[in-house]
Amino acid sequence: MIQGKTLDAWYASHPLIKELVSLQEVSWFNPAIAPTAIALSDVGLNADDVKAASERLRRFAPYIAKVFPQTAETGGIIESGIAPLKMLQERLLSEAGMPELGSLWLKKDSELPISGSIKARGGIHEVLKHAEDLALQAGLITLNDNYAVLASDSALEFFSHYKIAVGSTGNLGLSIGIMSAKLGFQATVHMSADARQWKKDKLRANGVTVVEYESDYSVAVENGRLQAENDPACYFIDDENSPHLFLGYAVAAERLSRQFELAGVKVDAEHPLFVYLPCGVGGGPGGVAFGLKLAFGDAVHCVFAEPTHSPCMLLGVHTGLHDQVSVQDFGIDNLTAADGLAVGRPSGFVGKAMQRLIDGYYTVTDEELYRLMFLAYELENVQLEPSALAGAPGIVRVLRNTEYLQRMGLSAARLANATHLIWGTGGSMVPAAEFATYLDKGRALQHPSR
Repeated sequence: MIQGKTLDAWYASHPLIKELVSLQEVSWFNPAIAPTAIALSDVGLNADDVKAASERLRRFAPYIAKVFPQTAETGGIIESGIAPLKMLQERLLSEAGMPELGSLWLKKDSELPISGSIKARGGIHEVLKHAEDLALQAGLITLNDNYAVLASDSALEFFSHYKIAVGSTGNLGLSIGIMSAKLGFQATVHMSADARQWKKDKLRANGVTVVEYESDYSVAVENGRLQAENDPACYFIDDENSPHLFLGYAVAAERLSRQFELAGVKVDAEHPLFVYLPCGVGGGPGGVAFGLKLAFGDAVHCVFAEPTHSPCMLLGVHTGLHDQVSVQDFGIDNLTAADGLAVGRPSGFVGKAMQRLIDGYYTVTDEELYRLMFLAYELENVQLEPSALAGAPGIVRVLRNTEYLQRMGLSAARLANATHLIWGTGGSMVPAAEFATYLDKGRALQHPSR
């Protein structure tokens, strides 16, 4: 029995679940989405909260620039660029037998400094929020000080009495571990079985304690939570429920808005924006989508992408059960090459807060992620890890779904003016040997006869 119903009863009431259980690629566009102005009230956070997160990151910029020289050029602001993907767009639409409509772009969070992934946003923001709270309380700084003072030996010694813990499949652990250790915290990352070895090695090289589990993400998170509960000096960063992570991710949208302006990209009712966000537990894509809705309102359409083996957010929203159900409950194994997306139970906070703001959800096979990774590298010279390619099929899934397009009033004229954005969530820090192995897999899938 799953939440009081048999599997066959679930198949009868929610036929899509049968396709999910058989690991088929599916697309589902949510009929319950609502106008942005109404649905934003579901979130419990607002534009002022995002502004506060943005200002915090600005206050810390002098410190970031000092301790991470790779950010000096941007004055300590952690940001990534955007780039058109004309050749990849042509290939994707050609393979699908579809005419070219709109333009496809990449948001290069794969190249964010410090940890090389989208998690450098939310993860680093929450560490800085905790550090700021402690430092203000202790009188180390005031809000008007130059925060570069926190790079001093006395600040390091102060933070060394405190601990930060997190559970992670990989990228969140990297951003939180590296930032926490740099400030002087005792940092522990509880890593699930699917986390890549190079990510564990990088954390340890940065002075972070890594605790490994043979189980999945949920077990790693639970153990991180237990560590903090039993230690008053330990602060647990909760990827499933944290508003501070969520707000750190949301800051991306105001910056993207400026980047689009500089690139001459219009976003309004006649020039819709579709954003394809790889989704694990949901914090990163949920926070970014929240920020996008604040910035662009009904002109932006956010779509979550998940591996066929880990469709937790789709399952949670489609059934209405959110974090009360896991993919394993339905016999789906949660084993995927997309390590950052290998999550069996979604964030209840994000699922409930964003369910009327996310247009749709789709799933992708591991094989397709590898093939698309190879194509992105071959055609655009872009280095992304497999999970970061989950957004690539989005343009085809959207343009193929006539029911959704008609329901949303997305006419041919509007689609011709549309911008499609793949959120590249990670990849630039993958070691060369590992990336070469990924490419070999993708090449074999793209050119099976060679």
